Amino acid sequence: MAYSDRELLARLIQCEAGGEGDTGMKAVAGVVMNRVHARGGEYARVGRGSIRNIIFQPYQFVCASEMERGAYNPQNIFNMWPEQIHFDIADWAIAGNRIPDVAESLWFYNPFGIYKLCDTRGQKIMRSKYSQCSDRFGR
Repeated sequence: MAYSDRELLARLIQCEAGGEGDTGMKAVAGVVMNRVHARGGEYARVGRGSIRNIIFQPYQFVCASEMERGAYNPQNIFNMWPEQIHFDIADWAIAGNRIPDVAESLWFYNPFGIYKLCDTRGQKIMRSKYSQCSDRFGR
């Protein structure tokens, strides 16, 4: 079945951040949409303005793959049943909204199961439990 971009984003939101509350889900949606609208670099080249291309870019989202490291990944977007909140957040992000902490972030970095947001320069933009983005960029 071919899902619409809206449903793919809702499924990804649920899969990647369903347990992170509204802020976490909005952060994931914002990063995806920032990649969709990237004006240069890898995401502009691969995404070409497409939510589908961004979500299914290899090695970007574990939830977009049915196989992970040679084994079946049961937590994938094809096994998700998004609820209204996931569609609402997808619509919110598609309309151009972002939470302030996301701004123009293009990445999450998750070395220990705790994500953090990095901006286009590799600078950390969320505080509290998030570690340094410099880890991601070798700085």
